[in-house]
Amino acid sequence: MDIDELSKQIRTCENCSLAKSRKNAVPGEGDPKSNILFVGEAPGGTEDELGRPFVGAAGELLTKMIQEAGLDRSQVYITNVIKCRPPYNRDPLPDEIQSCASWLIHQLKIIEPKLIICLGRHSMDKFLPGVGRISQVHGRLFKKGNYFIIPFYHPAACLHQPSLLDEFINDFKKLPDVLEMID
Repeated sequence: MDIDELSKQIRTCENCSLAKSRKNAVPGEGDPKSNILFVGEAPGGTEDELGRPFVGAAGELLTKMIQEAGLDRSQVYITNVIKCRPPYNRDPLPDEIQSCASWLIHQLKIIEPKLIICLGRHSMDKFLPGVGRISQVHGRLFKKGNYFIIPFYHPAACLHQPSLLDEFINDFKKLPDVLEMID
C-alpha cells in the first residue's frame, strides 16, 4: 500500500467517536520518501476545515521554522498522532490515540523516516513513553529502534506561551547539524 491509498482509508475512518464530529480527517502530507517525519498531536480547527495538517497559525510557525532550518515543507512529511480534531481542541483521549495508532504505524512503515520530530507532549509520549516532561527533554536526540527522535514544543504552545518560542527556535537551529549527523 502506498501513502495515497493509506490517506484515502484514513479519510473514511470511523474507528472512534471523533469521526462523528469532524469535517475532515487529516492523514498528513509531504514527501513520503522523506527522512524527516514531523508528528503533532491532533488537527485543529483550520486543519479540520481543510483536511491538511498544520495549516493554521501554528502551521505557519512550523513552516517558517522548517524553512529557517534550510528545508522546504515539501521535503518533509507532516502528520499527527490522531487524525481527527477533538471537540474544542481538547487533548486527545487515550482511546482516541489507540484508535489511530495503526494509522501512524502504517505511515511509519511507508515513509521509513530516519528522524521523527515530536511536536508536543502527546506525540512525545507516543514515541518516548516515560522519558520525562517535554520541558526537560525538548531538543534532545534519542535513538529508539530504527529511528532518531527529537521532542520539540508544539508550535501552538509557543504561540500561547511566548516564553517557549526562544527554546523552540533554538531547537530548530540544531536541526541541520542533527540531519548531517544521522546521514
